[in-house]
Amino acid sequence: MTTFLIRHGKPASTWGDADEDPGLDDTGHAQARAVAERLLALPEDVRPRAVTSSPLRRCRETAQPLADALGVPVEIDPAVGEIPTPAALSQAERPAWLQGAFGGAWSDIVGDIDYESWRQSVAAAVSRRPQTAVFSHFVAINAVTSLLTGVDRVIAFRPDHTSVTRLTNVDGVLGLAVLGGEAVTGVL
Repeated sequence: MTTFLIRHGKPASTWGDADEDPGLDDTGHAQARAVAERLLALPEDVRPRAVTSSPLRRCRETAQPLADALGVPVEIDPAVGEIPTPAALSQAERPAWLQGAFGGAWSDIVGDIDYESWRQSVAAAVSRRPQTAVFSHFVAINAVTSLLTGVDRVIAFRPDHTSVTRLTNVDGVLGLAVLGGEAVTGVL
C-alpha cells in the first residue's frame, strides 16, 4: 500500500500576515488542480482512494479537487496539522520561533509541549491512512520524513508547494519510497 504526503499549495498570505488561516492564491489553486491530476494519472492499484487534510484552509483547499474527482469527502484530521506554537507566544512571535526551530534538532525545540511526541503522533496519524492522500504542512511533513530517514533535524528536506512524498504503508508501518519535490529557494 502507498500513502501520499502532500504539502499544501501556495497560500494567499504568509507567516505574520493578518490572516492566520489563509486559503490559496491563484497559483495555489492551479497547483491543487495539477496535483489532483498527477495523482489521478497513477495506476489504479496505486492511486489514493481517500483524502485526509489538516484543518487549516490552505490544506483543505488543496485537497478538495482530488476529493471531488474521487467522489470522496475530505476527512479532516488535526493530527496532521501545523506544528503547535507554544502557548506563551503570540501569533506575531510565531515566525521568529519557527525560524529558530528550523535550524536545530527536534530535541532542541523549546515550548510547552513535547515536540518529539508531536512528531511521533504525526507519523502515527499518517500510518493509519493506507491508499490515502494526506494534505499537510512543511514542518509536519518533515516530522514524518525525519523519522523515516533517521535524521533528527527539524528540516530534513524542503518540500515545495504540492510536493508529493510517497510512503510505503504495510500494516501501518511506514517506509519512505520517494521524497517529493523540493523548493528551489530558501523562502518558504
